[in-house]
Amino acid sequence: MKFFQKEIRLPAYSRGFHLVTSQILSQFTELQEIEVGQLQVFIKHTSASLTINENADPTVRQDFESHFNKMVPENMPYYIHTYEGSDDMPAHIKASLLSTSVQIPISKGKLNLGTWQGIYLCEHRNYGGSRKLVLTAFGS
Repeated sequence: MKFFQKEIRLPAYSRGFHLVTSQILSQFTELQEIEVGQLQVFIKHTSASLTINENADPTVRQDFESHFNKMVPENMPYYIHTYEGSDDMPAHIKASLLSTSVQIPISKGKLNLGTWQGIYLCEHRNYGGSRKLVLTAFGS
């Protein structure tokens, strides 16, 4: 059994849903050493999240952003946690609705994603800054 772990930093992204699969793969070449295993990607933040979805049509990412903004609007009168801006509390809620991690099978040294799947960084803040990911791969 092999275990690899690395922390990487993604650049700051604008608010929205962004494909980051290629950045993860380029910074974690150790995956190539695993024939059969798992990759866990964990984000170390409470106002951004991760998910896996459509990797080809960018309108899917736009629709995600539009839907989440309607589902979890800003400036609601019942929000108490507002001292970091009107996007802060909604960002925490959106991050909890999605996830802080994703797990992907590794097969023959590559991520075993579906043809149209990619890893999204879901940036829920207007100015979230760079984000840290912990990548953990294990297998044989």
